[in-house]
Amino acid sequence: MAESSHSATPPAFPVVNEAVLRASMARAVAAVRAENPLAPSITNTVTQNFVANAQLAVGGSAAMVYLPDEGEQVAVMGGAVYLNLGTLLPIYKQTIPRTARACAEAGTPWVLDPVGLGIGQLRTELLQAVRATPPAIVRGNASEIIGLAKLWGLGAAASEEGAPGEGPRGVDTTDEVDAARVAAVALARFTGGAVAVSGPVDLVTDGAMVVRTEGGSPLMCAVTGSGCSLGGVAAVCACVADPLTAALTATALYNLAGERAAAHCEGPGSFQVAFLDELHRAAPEDVAAAPLLFETA
Repeated sequence: MAESSHSATPPAFPVVNEAVLRASMARAVAAVRAENPLAPSITNTVTQNFVANAQLAVGGSAAMVYLPDEGEQVAVMGGAVYLNLGTLLPIYKQTIPRTARACAEAGTPWVLDPVGLGIGQLRTELLQAVRATPPAIVRGNASEIIGLAKLWGLGAAASEEGAPGEGPRGVDTTDEVDAARVAAVALARFTGGAVAVSGPVDLVTDGAMVVRTEGGSPLMCAVTGSGCSLGGVAAVCACVADPLTAALTATALYNLAGERAAAHCEGPGSFQVAFLDELHRAAPEDVAAAPLLFETA
């Protein structure tokens, strides 16, 4: 199949430089709070509650579905849709491709989290199936991003030389974020959207620009669903912003909330509660002031 550009959603805030991008991030946070956009999810059954609560905390609206006809309906109802492959049911063989196609037909941006890439045949088949109707945003750890680029056969990223990482190991990463840079850029250029690689220093790219940002807390790794809920929040942001702005805004929100929550919690349990509170409290100007390092892809 020829590589094509995903153009389901035109940029809401044209991004031309750092100042414009930061202003776009602030507007995205404010717009979510003002508009309460609906971003339905077909997501990991282990983390549905956390995903929904995080979407609500930032100002969005949540809906969790899993049947094929429901997926097709929410593709029209929502401003963006989140598809997470973390825990699969047999029905997802129909649900995931049908929802992705419905999003493409409706012009609705969708966010892909290829959790557990490499585990089982169904997950591989589903990821191959959605290649024809690619997402606006891909969010994953370094190994998942490398694995997806290889699975989709994206040029240098598909070779060991172009993408030097080891690939996925279950739901955990075996690779550093920098190892996924080539793969992330290739995926973003293929989809015409953005890719967010999560790690100690996050990497977000639209295929032309690479932005690195850091923050958060090690406690985020001690709470189930931090990555999944980040994908859900990216979908909320994608309701009001272009893919790069949405992916970077969600990442910056998470880093800020993680830092602030860790400063006054006693452990993973209280961290999760404090984290949701800090997502809710984060001001647009604070998110836009995140430490960002810009590179040309």
